[in-house]
Amino acid sequence: MTVASSVKIPRAPFVRFCLVGTIGFCVDASVLQIVVQYWGVDPYLGRVLSYLVVATATWGLNRRFTFGPGGAEQWQHQWARYVIVNAVGAGINYGTYAACVWSFELVRQYLILGVAAGSISALVFNFTASRRLVFREC
Repeated sequence: MTVASSVKIPRAPFVRFCLVGTIGFCVDASVLQIVVQYWGVDPYLGRVLSYLVVATATWGLNRRFTFGPGGAEQWQHQWARYVIVNAVGAGINYGTYAACVWSFELVRQYLILGVAAGSISALVFNFTASRRLVFREC
């Protein structure tokens, strides 16, 4: 028995969504840190870039583990709808992140704190929108 086959994925979609979100958080924070620290991108534009990467990663993981692939719809259309539907959640997420970066020196030093605040603020909206509007046939 391999380690991968012994790992049990919880059945509750919200729990799986949170697990995917945790992975997404790590991707988001890592990409942000790389583009800010090594590419010299400002932390506001850096967050836009990291969001585009993480939106694609979480869509794929949610499609595979949380909700299933859906109906006969082509994956490109589903991905586009996921990004569009979650744009509101992204606005909530980014607004919280930007307010924290602007307001707190500690967050400017540790951008991951702003990423965490933004992610938590948009969690429920993104789950509900994804379940009802993107993966609705699942």
